[in-house]
Amino acid sequence: MHVRKIIHIDMDAFYASVELREQPQLRGKPVVVAWDGPRSVICAASYEARRFGLHSAMSVATAKRLCPQAVYIAPHFDLYRQVSQQIHQIFAQYTDLIEPLSLDEAYLDVTRNHQHIPYAVDVARRIRADIAAQTGLTASAGIAPNKFLAKIASDWRKPNGQFALPPQKVAAFLETLPLAKIPGVGKVTLQKMNALGMHTAGDLRAFERGELLNHFGRYGYRLYDLARGNDERPVKPSRERLQISTEITLPEDLPLAEISRHLPHLGDDLWEQVTRKKIQARSVTLKLKTADFRIITRSLTYSSALPDAASLQQAAATLIRRIPRQHDDAFRLIGIGVGHLMPAGQQQSLWHEEENEPQTSESDQSEAV
Repeated sequence: MHVRKIIHIDMDAFYASVELREQPQLRGKPVVVAWDGPRSVICAASYEARRFGLHSAMSVATAKRLCPQAVYIAPHFDLYRQVSQQIHQIFAQYTDLIEPLSLDEAYLDVTRNHQHIPYAVDVARRIRADIAAQTGLTASAGIAPNKFLAKIASDWRKPNGQFALPPQKVAAFLETLPLAKIPGVGKVTLQKMNALGMHTAGDLRAFERGELLNHFGRYGYRLYDLARGNDERPVKPSRERLQISTEITLPEDLPLAEISRHLPHLGDDLWEQVTRKKIQARSVTLKLKTADFRIITRSLTYSSALPDAASLQQAAATLIRRIPRQHDDAFRLIGIGVGHLMPAGQQQSLWHEEENEPQTSESDQSEAV
């Protein structure tokens, strides 16, 4: 049986760490990356800030009550993208099988690697050393035979550490793994599991596939596999995109009202990309990932290109209102993208929504852990 060697690399407090690299005089202080406004939310928090309970998606107003001495820095997404590209160039020295999840994390399949290093733990160690040497930043890594386990393992020795789960240790590791560590298990699902007497992946393994399907719907199939450490998804290298998008994955599942607070800064980041790439776009797509990993998308297509950042924000606000209320209303990811791209400067007509029904779609895929 062919065993893959998968590494999940996760940068440590990425946005905050980049800002601290640029302003080293702030090291040791609680630093928050966010626009400083009454309705703003945190994009990232340094480890010092996290000790006060501050975290991504928390409102700035709440953060100021918890930690009045925190230092606020406006996000610089262009800089974060530059550093991310630098990190991905390091990845490419070891493998072509790279699947980016966001600016600060990616899966790598190093079963066969360019450096012919026999052990994946040594590949991870080398990559982390290269990142530190070339960017001044630290990364954590998880090494395992599949993506699900590698993702969990990368969080085990954070920050600036790595943890390996060889095949022969997987069963024992999962026996005591808290259910909250399994991707997709949010507060509501966890409460349901606890009520059924489940507290660890070992407890979950005692349930038959049909029982899990009955209790958790389609997500039950995935839970059955994950409880046994099974995940056959290959690492999918990034492909040329037909749209430009930006998204954020949250450390905990949140209701729509809270997660939608990220739309203003996501919109600003996306419009900056549109302007920098000298393109125009005629469609806007909202993407959400539910607690049970369903992907929900809603799209609007216009008769001509979006004229400004305000129109992009207006479209995103329209789309968020079209999301049906979920059973437990918990989401783990929000993103927006633009499509129907064309070079900037082409002849424009008046901007308005096309008369036909806006495109909406809903997908039940479980793509990324």
